[in-house]
Amino acid sequence: MLPWKRALGPLTALLLAATSLATPAVAAAPTAATAPTSVSAPAVPAVSASSSSGWNDYSCKPSAAHPRPVVLVHGTLGNAIDNWLGLAPYLVNRGYCVFSLDYGQLPGVPFFHGLGPIDASAGQLATYVDKVLAATGAAKVDVVGHSQGGMMPRYYLKFLGGAAKVNALVGLAPSNRGSTLLGLSRLLPYFPGAGELLNEKTPGLADQVAGSAFLTKLNAGGDTVPGVRYTVIATRYDEVVTPYRSQFLTGPNVRNVLLQDLCPVDLSEHVAIGTIDRIAFHEVNNALDPARATPTTCASVIG
Repeated sequence: MLPWKRALGPLTALLLAATSLATPAVAAAPTAATAPTSVSAPAVPAVSASSSSGWNDYSCKPSAAHPRPVVLVHGTLGNAIDNWLGLAPYLVNRGYCVFSLDYGQLPGVPFFHGLGPIDASAGQLATYVDKVLAATGAAKVDVVGHSQGGMMPRYYLKFLGGAAKVNALVGLAPSNRGSTLLGLSRLLPYFPGAGELLNEKTPGLADQVAGSAFLTKLNAGGDTVPGVRYTVIATRYDEVVTPYRSQFLTGPNVRNVLLQDLCPVDLSEHVAIGTIDRIAFHEVNNALDPARATPTTCASVIG
């Protein structure tokens, strides 16, 4: 076997492993909130819908205090339940109607989603938002996404008419300009066939490599669309979407937040910021309800 062929398998495995850090560990029950560092526990079928935790309740009607339902968009290799075992109950307990979807499914791959072509995933989000609006009677939704889930909705806003239906987009460690995966993607040109393999098997990963055709299209002509408020919440310890400042957006109605500016001792990395970090959760709540925002500090962890 040629040397590059021997290296191809490990390289692809490294790319998949690095990106898998974007998803929470698969939990045994929808009441636990654990950091996603392994996948050894049995997965929770998406059909569970977490109704016992108060989200994905299609009978929920938005209140005057929180008139827009919140749609949560998981990250790469995540799903509608596991990614949100921390944030969804946090928002429900604060009076929001909260919903989450699965997207980017590949045939024969259960539980681990966000791997399909991202433009198609944005179409799934569009359909889901319409479903939530029809069920709740709201005029618009707010969208909160983690990793790919913080970037993919921008395609929906920009190309699929989502700007008329979304008030705010909040991205937790969003892959807005893709990632070098700590430089691993730069090795692709040295391994003939590696890029094609990623495109064929996991287009959702290939679309997130910095400089991809998808990201070039998404970011051409500006980061934002009129009428939508954008918030990006990042951590300097992000090991997946690198460099971390590539997550930030430019344009009107944009607020870029670095967690360590709010709490210098917050050590959350890419996974924790979207799954267990209550300091980040507090800032999400501020972004969803800026009129009632309160300062986010290290003490927000107990708020």
